[in-house]
Amino acid sequence: MVSAMDLKEHKLVVAGLLFFVTLVLAKIVATVLAPKSRKRLPPTVAALPVVGGLLRFMKGPIPMIREEYAKLGSVFTVHIINRKITFFIGPEVSGHFFKAPEAQLSQQEVYQFNVPTFGPGVVFDVDYSVRQEQFRFFTEALRVTKLRSYVDQMIVEAEDYFSKWGESGTVDLKYELEHLIILTASRCLLGREVRDKLFDDVSALFHDLDNGMRPISVIFPYLPIPAHRRRDRARARIAEIFSTIIKSRKSSGKSEDDMLQCFIDSSSITSTWTGAYMLRYQKYLTAALEEQREIMRRHGDKVDHDILSEMDVLYRCIKEALRLHPPLIMLLRYSHDDFTIATKDGKEYDIPKGHIVATSPAFANRLPYIYKDPDTYDPDRFTPGRDEDKAAGAFSYISFGGGRHGCLGEPFAYLQIKAIWSHLLRNFEFELISPFPENDWNAMVVGVKGEVMVRYKRLLLKPSSVLLF
Repeated sequence: MVSAMDLKEHKLVVAGLLFFVTLVLAKIVATVLAPKSRKRLPPTVAALPVVGGLLRFMKGPIPMIREEYAKLGSVFTVHIINRKITFFIGPEVSGHFFKAPEAQLSQQEVYQFNVPTFGPGVVFDVDYSVRQEQFRFFTEALRVTKLRSYVDQMIVEAEDYFSKWGESGTVDLKYELEHLIILTASRCLLGREVRDKLFDDVSALFHDLDNGMRPISVIFPYLPIPAHRRRDRARARIAEIFSTIIKSRKSSGKSEDDMLQCFIDSSSITSTWTGAYMLRYQKYLTAALEEQREIMRRHGDKVDHDILSEMDVLYRCIKEALRLHPPLIMLLRYSHDDFTIATKDGKEYDIPKGHIVATSPAFANRLPYIYKDPDTYDPDRFTPGRDEDKAAGAFSYISFGGGRHGCLGEPFAYLQIKAIWSHLLRNFEFELISPFPENDWNAMVVGVKGEVMVRYKRLLLKPSSVLLF
């Protein structure tokens, strides 16, 4: 016999199927009956009604973008449930994306999926004027005068961390750099209390926050999946920790020279990619070592903000790793007005109000008409005379975004990675012993998949003696 529970479940299934069929039919009818628009709309990605675009998006935004760019060009629209996302690929069409004022293209509506991560009342849960006021705190903490003071802390953290390594051994470079990056960022940006007393707790909590931002989160930020539940618990616990620290500072009357509750996610990922590529390509590792020897001839063992700024070879190695592996898959805006965009081929498209507008650093940074052999690691492409990142315009290189909403943490990230790798290059020899790593596409912040195992050997010569080898 069929139980009452089975009948209830059967009715629910039937109701769900009827609802889905109704949505599909409504979509088809609306498409047939809708008056023909005179607007020059971008070409649309072919997909099943209602869910087709979502399914392709969830399989991976980058493969979808690659395929449709080849078929449809630099401007195209994909339908994802009830949303229309129009992609701008390339500097010729992305200028308006980066330069338009907030009243025309805004972040708040499209980054609501970040609210569960950051919490209510901050960043994308507040209007633009309040958000700008909050960002002023970040700007103050990342001024050049502040950055200069952070370098000493970065160097001390690196020296202390790697002093615990033996004379030789095998380590997972990704794991080691992730922990060191969190240590230095915790001390510089989160506060002395976090670095000295709560590092293990906060490190694990930030890990859960990062892993709670997945491609599905863009569409369904509150979907009750395990990653979202861990994210919510982590955010609540972090709020408790910092609330306690703030109350303690107020009651004691003490102040610290740091920026509380700001963290640069991309540093550990980029630091790992930079190391992996230098170990893979001896040419660039040799050039980076030679640069360190030359700098040591001029300055001895000293490292400060100005000396890090002289490391052009290391800077290009980092920048090229970022070109190939920008941490963010996509950048998004919401269109409040109709506007027209022109492609490099002279085609013009009208972008309607209400569209979500997107660009992809991960794809745009590999366009072959901008970068020679775009899938090849070649830091020399940024040397004077080549300057491939400037050849096609201001937004040829968008690893850190650009325009009105460029990443505030870019100078900090470069300093942090330079400080770490200048120490490693001067004190260790490395050999990559695991296969070259791949991208981990599971999160919106694209990380390094698996372990990056290296064999290291401490240099027996004193740093000044590196001149001889």
